[in-house]
Amino acid sequence: MKLLAFAASSSKKSVNKQLVTYAAKLVAGAEVEVLDLNDYELPLFSVDKEADLGKPALALAFLDKIAASDAILISFAEHNGSYSAAYKNLFDWCSRANGKVFQGKPVVMLSTSPGARGGASVLTAATGSAPFFGADLKASLSIPTFYDNFDVEKQELKNEELKAKLVAALATFA
Repeated sequence: MKLLAFAASSSKKSVNKQLVTYAAKLVAGAEVEVLDLNDYELPLFSVDKEADLGKPALALAFLDKIAASDAILISFAEHNGSYSAAYKNLFDWCSRANGKVFQGKPVVMLSTSPGARGGASVLTAATGSAPFFGADLKASLSIPTFYDNFDVEKQELKNEELKAKLVAALATFA
């Protein structure tokens, strides 16, 4: 299985990138590619920009990565209760080229944050809209209080209960 994984964040020290990278390694037998949204930075979307630029090559390249994958693993950063600007902008550009951004692929959605809700608000928004954008949503999981539950030095979940829930969510790819 070709697993495409990414954090919906542009932070170089993203807790969501740490989580999604760790989670991807738990998918047995998967050939994993972890993307960095910084490699897909585009001008702020608007219909005027779209008229000027058409469909940007970076948006099409991101869609090609999705098309070439068998499954998708995303961990969402929450900014003020919603998507990060970096993810939302890329998603907007991609959705104009292909309204079914996720192209029918099986998707597991995660979120985390240092706070007690673990990005639950953005995860709710993402899972609620996923089917409209062509995602075969298999599972979702929010990891609260990242620094209490994740060993940053070892790059792994140290909370066994949350690890079991993550493993169960990832098993839905099988």
